[in-house]
Amino acid sequence: MFNIAPLNSQYASVIQQKIDLKTKPLGALGQLEECAKTLTLILSQSLNSEHAVDEFKPVINAPTLVVFAGDHGVASQGVSIAPSSVTSQMIANFAHGGAAINVFCRQLGWQLEVVDAGTLSEQHHISVHNQRLGHITESINTSMAMSPAQVEQGFKFAKQRMNAIKNTGCNTVAFGEMGIGNTTSAAALMAALLSLPAAQCVGKGTGVADEVVAKKIAVVEQAVNLHQAHLNDPLMTLAALGGFEIVQITGAILAAAELGMVVVIDGFICSAAALVATRINAHARDYMIFAHASDEQGHKAMLAALDASPLLNLNLRLGEGSGAALALPLLQSSLAFYNEMASFADAHVEQVV
Repeated sequence: MFNIAPLNSQYASVIQQKIDLKTKPLGALGQLEECAKTLTLILSQSLNSEHAVDEFKPVINAPTLVVFAGDHGVASQGVSIAPSSVTSQMIANFAHGGAAINVFCRQLGWQLEVVDAGTLSEQHHISVHNQRLGHITESINTSMAMSPAQVEQGFKFAKQRMNAIKNTGCNTVAFGEMGIGNTTSAAALMAALLSLPAAQCVGKGTGVADEVVAKKIAVVEQAVNLHQAHLNDPLMTLAALGGFEIVQITGAILAAAELGMVVVIDGFICSAAALVATRINAHARDYMIFAHASDEQGHKAMLAALDASPLLNLNLRLGEGSGAALALPLLQSSLAFYNEMASFADAHVEQVV
């Protein structure tokens, strides 16, 4: 379903040389230099000569953040701080502009879209995209979360949404999520895909008590054991352990990579989707920039598995795409120095080695 081209790295040395010749010591801008290189490499894929790359001034156009929402049957197992009804209540909050992600998007210049991927209460607000796969998933520790057909439909929905966003002129997308119970689903995906004990993957989510964490660990162990027969196939793993919103984030990552867009990865749940995406098509990893290290216990191990160095570490554990939103100024700053900072030759400054 997704034909993702690996990044053509033939111009990486041209980009690196341009960064190295700026009026600064080598590496002095730290992760901003790596960020500039990655962004420029992604955005220059259509160019056809070293000269064109050297003259290229990459910019982030119409950055768009999409929040996908879905309800999880596993929430009935007592693994969350709130009831499933809160998912739909928060979608309404997004639609009316009152959530943290609305505030950050307004402040920083993201276009915000909200997708109902499958919640208990169908949303009818004009600003909410209806991409429903059902009302709620099955509980992952007692049955498959959803059918393979629902996963396939979720990918189709995601691909349609990414094509529509690309057609607005957007070249940079980020994803957020809302779904009571989704840290349990993400932890199960992590445990299954990385062959890690549940206790290393499960955290406090949005702030549950220790006894709830113990219950989450037990549920994840049950789920992974139940679905052992499906865990060699990432699509079946997603059907067994995922959520409607996690499925569509996974599909959106793959679709955006196929379109040559920059993909900004948020926290624990979105990183779980990114992990699944790389198991479906490894080339998707080339297009990802990781925004932050969340306060969720398993996130650092997941980032390590993805060979990712996040830009921020603010102890966030909200979700919604909040960390991805906050990373935008750093992406813009990395391209600003790349495009505008003088070289030693331009500034007639003796080169610092």
